[in-house]
Amino acid sequence: MSHAAHSHDLQRCRELVAQLNDYLDGELPADLCAELEHHLADCPDCQVVLDTLGQTVRILHHLDEAPPPALPADLEARLLARLRAG
Repeated sequence: MSHAAHSHDLQRCRELVAQLNDYLDGELPADLCAELEHHLADCPDCQVVLDTLGQTVRILHHLDEAPPPALPADLEARLLARLRAG
């Protein structure tokens, strides 16, 4: 099925895109996974949405693993001095 033939089914795309989080988390039932994968095989727009969401999730997971950056010592001292000065 070409993208042009598929583009008329925008409502179906919206329904399936709403399930992508569960799909990526492995929480979508097998029958819906199969339906979604069949749809993705013929819909480049939904493939882009899935790829983008997957990349976003991976980035967020890496942020959780990294310690927060430390404030430069002079910045922290200036902030504390300003807070004390009121």
